[in-house]
Formats: sequence, C-alpha cells, structure tokens
Amino acid sequence: MAPHQQSLRDRQVASIEKILNLNGAPPNVSDSHHDPSAANGLIPQASPILNPDGDPIWKVLVFDDLGRDVISSVLRVNDLRGWGVTIHLHINSQRHQIPDVPVLYLVEPTAANLQLITSDLSKGLYSEAYINFLYSISRPLMEDFAAQIAATGTSENIAQVFDQYLNFVVGEPDLFSLAMGRETYWAFNSAKIEDAAVESIIERTVTGLFSVAVTMGSIPIIRCPKSGAAEMIAAKLDRKLRDHMLNSKDNLFSNQGQKPSSAVTTSSSRPVLIILDRNIDLVPMLSHSWTYQSLVHDVLKMRLNRITVETPLDEANPSKGVTKKSYDLNSNDFFWSRNAGVPFPQVAEDIDAELTRYRDNATEITRKTGASSLEDLQNDTPSSAQHLKAAITLLPELRERKATLDMHMNIATALLKGIKERQLDNYYQIEESITKQSKAQILELLKDEAKGREPLDKLRLFIIWFLSCEQDVPRTDMERFEEALTTAGADIAALAYVKKVRELTRMTMMTSAPTQPIQTTNEIFRGFSSISNRLTDRFKDGALGANFENLISGVKNFLPVNKDFTITKITESIMDPASASSSAIAKTESYLYFDPKSANARGTMPTPSQGRYQQQGMAGSYGQGTNASFGQRRQGFSEAIVFIVGGGSMDEFSNLMDWAKRTSGGGVSGGAVGASKRRIVYGSTELLNAEDFVMGELARLGREN
Repeated sequence: MAPHQQSLRDRQVASIEKILNLNGAPPNVSDSHHDPSAANGLIPQASPILNPDGDPIWKVLVFDDLGRDVISSVLRVNDLRGWGVTIHLHINSQRHQIPDVPVLYLVEPTAANLQLITSDLSKGLYSEAYINFLYSISRPLMEDFAAQIAATGTSENIAQVFDQYLNFVVGEPDLFSLAMGRETYWAFNSAKIEDAAVESIIERTVTGLFSVAVTMGSIPIIRCPKSGAAEMIAAKLDRKLRDHMLNSKDNLFSNQGQKPSSAVTTSSSRPVLIILDRNIDLVPMLSHSWTYQSLVHDVLKMRLNRITVETPLDEANPSKGVTKKSYDLNSNDFFWSRNAGVPFPQVAEDIDAELTRYRDNATEITRKTGASSLEDLQNDTPSSAQHLKAAITLLPELRERKATLDMHMNIATALLKGIKERQLDNYYQIEESITKQSKAQILELLKDEAKGREPLDKLRLFIIWFLSCEQDVPRTDMERFEEALTTAGADIAALAYVKKVRELTRMTMMTSAPTQPIQTTNEIFRGFSSISNRLTDRFKDGALGANFENLISGVKNFLPVNKDFTITKITESIMDPASASSSAIAKTESYLYFDPKSANARGTMPTPSQGRYQQQGMAGSYGQGTNASFGQRRQGFSEAIVFIVGGGSMDEFSNLMDWAKRTSGGGVSGGAVGASKRRIVYGSTELLNAEDFVMGELARLGREN
C-alpha cells in the first residue's frame, strides 16, 4: 500500500503541534490525523507534554490576529487542551499575571508585538517565554528587540525564539489563503494607491508563498504570465528562494521529512507554482454554484471554516423568533470531508443515508443490551456485562456522529431556505448556458420581480453574461440594463470598472464546453425525494413549510456537468500539456519560467508602477523574465500550487479539485500505470465570496472610475 501523502493542512498542523510541544518532536502522534477514528468524525487524541516527573506542562498561548486565524482554522479548543494549553489570549487583550506558567507566543514580527512581549517580560506575567514568529523577523527588528530585552534585563526569561513560516491560513486539506484582507484586488488595480503600498502587499505575498513552500518541503518551479502583479511576485519569490539557498547556514528545504511525490530529483518531480492575476477570469468570483461547499460559502458567509445559522426557536411556530448557532466545518468532520465538493442534492441523500445508518447502529446496541434507548444505557440495565461494555465503548462515537448529522441537517435546512428565497437553482441553471442567453432574455430576467429577493444575484448574473458574450453591448442597451438593475434595487457602481476591464478579461478567458453530455436523469436528485419521503417532519415542519416540494421540483430538470474554468484549463496546459486543448496551450505558451535551483531560469525585477501599468493593458518597457524552452513548456507535473493574486473563489477551488480527481487515473498523461496521482493546492491572497468581491472591491474601483 502506498504511503499516505501529507496534505498542506497535515503539515501545518504538525508544525503547530511542534510549537505547542515547546518546539520538540510530538510524542507518538505520527500520522495521527489519519487515524481511523477521524473517519468516523472523532477528534484525534493528542498527548499532553510531560515534564521529567511525568506531570503535564501546562502553558498559556498568546497570539495576534493572524496567529489566531492560523490556529483556529485547523485546531479547536479541545485540541489545544490536549497539548496542555489551558488559556489562550489575544496579545492586545488585558492579561493578568500567571507567574508559574510558561507562555507561547505565536505572532507576526512587528514592532508593536515586540514591544508588548517586552512589556510582558518586564512585568513578569509568565515564568518563561517561548517566542514563535509567524515568518522570519528582519535583522533591524531583531536588533531592536534585543536592545529592548537588554534594557529591561529580562533575557533570562526567554527560553526560545523561532521563525516558524506559518503565515497562511488553511481552510481545507489543500486550500489556503494569505489572509491579506479584502482589498488586494483593489490595490493592484487602482490608480490611486501609492507604489509603497503596492510594494508592501507584494512583499507580504512573497513572504506567505515562501512559507507555503517551506511547509510543503520542496522548492517549486514557478510559472506566470508576463507583466502584472503575478510577474512581480514570481520574480521576487524566485530571488528570495535563491538567496535563502545561497546565504542560509541552515537550508529549510534540506531536512524535510517528506520527499516530493517522486524520488527522482528532476524538475518534473517538484511541484509547479502557477501564479495568476485575478483579471484572467472574473467569472468564478461571481458565479452561483451548486456544490455544498460553495453554497455554504455564498449563502451562509463561511469564514475561517465557521458559519452561523439561524434556526427557529419553535419549528411549529416560526413567529416566536430565531436563535443563532455557530458551527465549525473542518476535515475532522467526517461528513464535511466527504461531501464538501459534491452537488447539494447528493448531500441531502447522504444525510438521509447516514441518519439511517446511525438509527440502525443505535437500534442494534439497544437490542443487545436490553435498553429502550441510548439514554437508558447510562442507567442500570439488566444486560450482560460484555454487551454493556461494547455499548459504552461505542456510545461516544455514536453521539458525536449524531451531533455532526444534526449540525448538517440544520445547515442543509438553512441552505434550502436560501435557495428558495433567492432562487439560486434558477440562477445556476441559467449560468450553465450563459453564452446562449440573448439580450432580450437577460433584460427580461432583470425586470422579473419574481426572480429572487436579492438584487445582487441579478447583478452577478448580468456581469457574467456581459463578460462572456462575444458581441459588444451598445450604449443604449447598456443603459437599459443598468436601469433595470437599478429598479431591481442593485448597486451598479461595480459596472463602471467591469466595462473597463472587460477587454482585458476577454483576451484571457477561455469558454468552457462541458466535458460530458448534459444529463436529464433524476438519479442524482433522488436524495431530495428521499429526504422528502423519509425526513419530512424535520424539513416540512420547519421554516420552509409547504414550499419544500416546490423547491425540489424546481431543481429536478438539470444536472451539474464537468465544465472546466479558465484557471483549470491553464493548470491543465502546464501540468499535462499532452492532454490540454490547443487554445489553452496557446495562452500559456509565453508564460515565464523561474527555477530557483537553476542558474539560468531567472528574470529581471519590474517596479510596482510598471507592473500595474502592464496589468491594466498599458505599455511597459521593463525587461522580461525568462521564457520557457520547448522542453520546459512540454514537461508534465504531478503536483501544482495554483495561486491567485487578488482573491480566490471556492467555486474555482472545487473546479480544480474535480479536474484533478477526474484526470488522476494513472498519473500524468502518458505516464505509466500506477504513477502518483495528480495533486493541486489552491491558494489566494484572500478567499472571498461574491458579495465581498462585487460590493467591496469592484464597486470601489467603479466609483474611482
């Protein structure tokens, strides 16, 4: 059996656990994240760290905003407790003295954070400090910190100082963002931002990608289009990797426990890092999706794997109001791990199947023990000791599984309510054939008051159509569209910028024909009918009421099809050029090639202003990076990191994962049977939903124009 290939999340969790273990090797937790119990929804059990006397070493964890986001996306409070963390606090919060307990800091190396750490040490808040910076501290800041420590005479209180290279947030096993906020797309496309601010964003992006490469344990080959932010970031990252290998005494890439996917040290055995500008394709940032993960991100505004769902206080009487419940969705959740990327109707079917399995298991246990229900097992029952012992052993797993299914029932109910109110199934169906829609059909839809209650959905659909249609839209027609959108209640500020950027995106977008015929069978949707028949009380007595059947009937006429986005086609042309379409190959033929291990494959460094002019379609005169040779253009890769500058989309991530799964039967095209499967890690400066992107970034740029 082939060894399990660690995901980016596995590696980040291992690094965090090492920090929690005071930067020592965690005891006996090898491959703990792939324990069979995790597949049943249980949290892998970690061992608390023991001192020489065998007693637990309890500690305080102090983090800043980024440190909190990094930890909270992959670990829960129970996980922290397992590693001896009794209290976790924000570095800017009011903290009281706990003199007998060591403190772990996980913070960015900023002047403000260093001053707060120095203040803690001088006040003697904790016994000793283990300082972990999320990325490498600069020499001037380190010297200033050392001067502060010397001035306060607190050097004896510092046990460790480490650079950890963890300044990225992992949402799914192979999904990350640099958590850079909701302004990066605006910053790279605005004419009103100063070069110094753009340079700071680029530097932060390069630092984050360097940390991702360190965590993955291999130096990637870098590919990117000419000009724009992508080239600036690629050139700087190439130089940073080169400088590290040449000048560092301890090479971070030389002592990694995990090897690349192939043991052969050739360029094809290393991952390829594909850096792309968001303007290559805006459609995934706007589209309505039909997968569970994308719907949760769009409808329920998921952030850092946490969502808040409103549920009625009394399902029989919705007028009594609602209560809010927050849920965490991560890879420890067996149901989420299995269903995040599948169409929503299949999720409904799987909920039904899992509830049936739970009920059968519970019935079997109670039958053997003689109890009338699981709750009775806590009382004295006249059952055999052997059966009772087995039941008590299975009880925690069953209860956790039931809690997970109840959570997903609540989420599914909230999603169904959102689908019904906003008619998201109709929008998704129209967008599947958006290029076939005429101007008259689009205008009629915008004017139709019955098409959902959310004006933003109409604006999103119109922008997708506007970016996708081959013909130019006359000014008179555009005025009619804008009037219809305004009447519907939409804020059309974003359109001013979309008109400007349309010509650029039309040169880079690739229309996607389905890779399979559109199916009309209802097989995949039997989950909804099954839910309707067998779980009617839970859904029909809730907020949806009698409209549940109407909603189901409205989504039975179509099936999701395999349709690759532009980013997916670009990725295919670089990872598997032998199978890629000629149009995709033509788009990436001129992509630059950087190999930090090579003395030749490197380029010159553009200035921020030059790169921005190029991205906006203006002429530039700076030197180009290295063009790929024919052999470099045609080499295949089994592993890729796809990074989007200016914001990522959950829909785009799902599309890439589907392509990788669909084409990984025997490794890269033309490879031998049994070759390693294709793997893609997707990342962005920030993961945004459509509302944040349209109303935040596009609207802001539109007002500037």
